[in-house]
Amino acid sequence: MPLVPADVERLIRDHGLDVTVQTSPIRTFSDDAYRAVGAAVAEDLADCPIIMGVKEIPPARFETGKTYVFFSHVIKGQPANMPMLRRLMALGCQVIDYEKITDDQGRRLVFFGRFAGVAGMIDTLWALGERLKHEGVDNPFVRIRPAHRYDDLDHVRREIGAVSDSIRKDGLPDAIQPLVCGFAGYGQVSLGAQEIYDLLPVVEVSPEELPSVKPASRECHKIVFREEHMAERIDGSSPFELQEYYDYPDRYRASFFPQVPYLTMLVNCIYWEPKYPRLITRKQFQELYAEPGSTRLRIIGDITADLDGSLACTTRVTAPDKPIYVYDPATGQTPDGVAGNGPVILAVDFLPCEVPVDASIEFSRSLLPFMSRLAAADLSGSLAESGLPPELARAMIVYHGELTEPYGYIRDYLDE
Repeated sequence: MPLVPADVERLIRDHGLDVTVQTSPIRTFSDDAYRAVGAAVAEDLADCPIIMGVKEIPPARFETGKTYVFFSHVIKGQPANMPMLRRLMALGCQVIDYEKITDDQGRRLVFFGRFAGVAGMIDTLWALGERLKHEGVDNPFVRIRPAHRYDDLDHVRREIGAVSDSIRKDGLPDAIQPLVCGFAGYGQVSLGAQEIYDLLPVVEVSPEELPSVKPASRECHKIVFREEHMAERIDGSSPFELQEYYDYPDRYRASFFPQVPYLTMLVNCIYWEPKYPRLITRKQFQELYAEPGSTRLRIIGDITADLDGSLACTTRVTAPDKPIYVYDPATGQTPDGVAGNGPVILAVDFLPCEVPVDASIEFSRSLLPFMSRLAAADLSGSLAESGLPPELARAMIVYHGELTEPYGYIRDYLDE
């Protein structure tokens, strides 16, 4: 359920809406919390014309002509979700994707990105502590736990604040000085990750300064990489141009790898498609870890979790009970845990669920302004005359079982 009880209460009280919540024994907000604000709780949603979820819905649950609002994960033509999309189209449904709810400037309005970054950074710091402990290095990060083991973000801040105090007082172990964390990307996911990392005694440096960073016992370093630090023109004829990179990525090649050996941790927060260069290829990982102990890079927090995407090390996604594995560049094997030659990879693909209270409240708050207008819209006629607010109309991927014009390109993936 993407709406928290307090916001459901507003929809019922202020707009007179009928809200039915599907029962769940594992949701962070209980069935009773929804009943207390006036919502019905049921297993079956057959009487609901609009069904709102979070991630992909099993195709067997879809019903003819209904409107579904969720993260569909089809806009890149993701092969795993094409059968789901075909089913929705065959049933004449409507599909609104949270990822495409944007303002007039194309900025996303409904997202979990910040909390993916928050949880991903917590787990990355925990993984660093575990890897160093495995190496026999006493370190302050062993105090940090995985994100899902904290009550809320205030609890996280207190715990990492104590780690920060320890670093200021006792310093970092010599084996990891200088401690350098690189953030690939600068959007909402990256900002969430930086929010957590900045609880430590952090000094930010530019990518140009990275090779000259000196060992420091009482501070951690941060570098934020933008597109111009990760790609360059193939012909070298002109400086990096961001819009050209987006429009003609084939004119560019990756330039990120020379900066990697200086990093202790890499947190990957970029949006990536196959048309863009990879950040690190398998061959480059093999070069980096040719000799055990030859590189500083211990941990990669791949918050994007794109399989075989911008990082060749992300060959499978993980879950909170077993969130990390070691990627062995020589063999491609990925044993769980922290032991082995290669970087420890964090690749949990539903990180916001690890901070469920805070993530749910903020997501619900961003979604609430659109709910009464969605309920009042007339979806029986054309999309243009439906009365949907433009933010939701832009996010309508399927209408009456057909791909809408902005998403017609997905047909190519459906036909493959």
